[in-house]
Amino acid sequence: MEKELKVSKIRNGTVIDHIDAGRALHVLNILGLNGSEGLTIAVVMNVPSSKLGRKDIVKIEGVELRQDQVSKIALIAPSATINIIKDYEVAEKVKVRVPPVIEGLLKCANPNCITNQPREPVKPRFIVRSLRPLRMFCSFCGVELSQEDVIQQLTKGG
Repeated sequence: MEKELKVSKIRNGTVIDHIDAGRALHVLNILGLNGSEGLTIAVVMNVPSSKLGRKDIVKIEGVELRQDQVSKIALIAPSATINIIKDYEVAEKVKVRVPPVIEGLLKCANPNCITNQPREPVKPRFIVRSLRPLRMFCSFCGVELSQEDVIQQLTKGG
């Protein structure tokens, strides 16, 4: 007998698939969702995946993501795919992409960096060094941010 995971389809909304295992709750945090919004949300964690070994999936009824939300999800889950669902069918499928340069989204961890000086109108800019694990460095002072630093900033306001 084949074991199968059953999660009902959504009529309209978003399915975020191929999230790195254990990061679905971070994705919900980035989206500002905690369950009190009245939306139907399904979270499946640590399911088998041929691509990742294990993965998480988030389904949100009635929500389409904005580009800034997709950009943040890419930093938390670089293998994720975003499926836009309309009338129970996948209307659009987008693979998230981590850009080679990230500007204005994260804060440099170096308090002396020019980007952290109140009188300097300079946006933080990071160059991506690697995707797995995610590592990036500040283009102004060279300080490196790890995957954990990025998750902390994006989910707790840094």
